[in-house]
Amino acid sequence: MKLLTLKPEMHLYDTCKEFHADTGFTESDLIITNRYIFEPYFSGLPSQARILWQEDYGAGEPSDEMAEKMYADVKGRFKRVIGIGGGTIVDISKLFALKNPLPLGDLFDRKLEIAKEKELILVPTTCGTGSEVTNISILEFKSRHTKFGLATDELFADKAVLIPELLEGLPFKFFATSSVDALIHAFESTLSPKATPCSELFGRKAIEMILNGYREIVKKGEEARKPLLKNFLIASNYAGIAFGTAGCAAVHAMSYPLGAAYHIPHGEANYAVFTGVFKAYQRKNPTGKIKEFDAFVAKILECPPEAVYDELEKLLNGILLRKPLREYGVTRQELPEFTKNVMERQGRLMANNYTLLDDQAILDIYTAMY
Repeated sequence: MKLLTLKPEMHLYDTCKEFHADTGFTESDLIITNRYIFEPYFSGLPSQARILWQEDYGAGEPSDEMAEKMYADVKGRFKRVIGIGGGTIVDISKLFALKNPLPLGDLFDRKLEIAKEKELILVPTTCGTGSEVTNISILEFKSRHTKFGLATDELFADKAVLIPELLEGLPFKFFATSSVDALIHAFESTLSPKATPCSELFGRKAIEMILNGYREIVKKGEEARKPLLKNFLIASNYAGIAFGTAGCAAVHAMSYPLGAAYHIPHGEANYAVFTGVFKAYQRKNPTGKIKEFDAFVAKILECPPEAVYDELEKLLNGILLRKPLREYGVTRQELPEFTKNVMERQGRLMANNYTLLDDQAILDIYTAMY
């Protein structure tokens, strides 16, 4: 039994200057980032690297169209890919470290050879993705109207770098959506049938750190997050380690068609169905592993285990208000199509469900959250 998968070297720096002193930026580097992230922290540091600014190619979640346009503008050869940014940057940077990533549709369909060619350094600037330590890249495929994940060891970073300083300018809305995503990574991976004692250790610690942080923020206000940013960044990383081994499940599977159709931020799309999925687990298999897990979460929230998901939603609504699906423009007529998309295209994720969720169960969850 494999207990844990953790391939990248892990590095922690308090400041970008310390990271640059160790890493340097040379003419053989390709940096993928955003101006609003890079310029305040790195513009005064020596660099001969080539830089791709992600915002020049579109906004929002990463897509096949965005990544292919970016790759077309890469000139000459490079030895290192340094991704400094949120989930969009991290997922695209992983693909650029491969030898032949295009066309991306063929790559994700595994019709192309998958071979890593460049050193990959990933620096997350949100407290949610956890992707800096996983072997997964998620893209929205515009023509297919959904998101897909490519999971292969060639996508592991060589170095994952945590720099709390980079979170200081993160607006509260982005802090909220990214950290909720990290929390869901930890929840899903801890209840996954692929969870191991080691992955659960990281997942449960992430849950504890994030929920205790949320309680502090709800009590004292948004600015209370500032001294907690390092904790949230580390918790996101722990959650990434947990789901890198045990995987995510139905929450992510159900959020993908929703996010692709209505361009809802990833963490927010996950939260739209999160408690609905876990209440369904609770109903379908209340005496299994979820019983002890609910008691663990209830202890943090100081509530009875049977009320844990209602209390969890109350807490999370103080950080990121959950909207009914209809408020995004979703129609009832779309719910069966979303269900079909999940069941036919998201088997990789649905295999990690705590208990079996069939077509009717998925439709019922969408309907309950509508």
